[in-house]
Amino acid sequence: MTDDAVPFDDRGFAYGDGLFETVLVRDGQPLLWDAHLRRLARGAERLEIPLPDTQTLASLPGQAGAGLCVLKLLVTRGSGGRGYASPESPVPRLRWRFMPFMPQSTYWRDGVRVRLCRLRLGHQPLLAGIKHLNRLENVMARREWRDPDVAEGVLCDQHDRLVEATSMNLVWRRHGILETPDLAACGVEGTLLAALRERLSIHTRGVGIEALMEADAAWVINSVQGVWPLKQLDDADGTCLNRWPVHTAHRYLQQHAHPLLGYPHDVFDEA
Repeated sequence: MTDDAVPFDDRGFAYGDGLFETVLVRDGQPLLWDAHLRRLARGAERLEIPLPDTQTLASLPGQAGAGLCVLKLLVTRGSGGRGYASPESPVPRLRWRFMPFMPQSTYWRDGVRVRLCRLRLGHQPLLAGIKHLNRLENVMARREWRDPDVAEGVLCDQHDRLVEATSMNLVWRRHGILETPDLAACGVEGTLLAALRERLSIHTRGVGIEALMEADAAWVINSVQGVWPLKQLDDADGTCLNRWPVHTAHRYLQQHAHPLLGYPHDVFDEA
């Protein structure tokens, strides 16, 4: 089914008992599709939800038609069970929707301003890395600002260690080394980040905000928007903590990431 009505007793609707993926589709071809399917399978294994048959999943992107769009795919445990107790033999429910999409291309060239969020992510290693439906922490963090000049919020965990942005992963370069936060306890392992780690040496670090303060370049990334250089980091009150000049040095990650998404990687040369 597409985005038909979900029954009142659907466990995804009631408890966030399910998974989702957000896939960039270009002319009917899904980008990083295998990575999305692998993450969906990991999540299904972790939550013990049977996946829809592979033939059904494989057929979805081809329904998009021409142009650039985003496929949002949701899998819930379905209906049944009593309260939090899940059914012994769940019948998963699959829903999807295609949405026209236009990336924020000026952010590729000019960079973005981000802010620290007050909210701290709790640790739950069982759910870390996967894209489950219960994203209330991210929703509450995103409610912390209304300023249209702030493109993203940076999230730390309960020990003030960097984790991610509200809907993107973090990467920075410090002392010539590419680094990204440790996601073993919380956060989502993005498919673009996973693809880049197969191509580049990106080191996992359990560090606080001081790592960004020491970085000579930093980015927020995901498989829909691509790579946005950071130009300014504010604290939760709007006070600037650090600025980065956005120049050709920031092309490095885009050169490796954007071809995977069909996006230009020479945006600074065009400026």
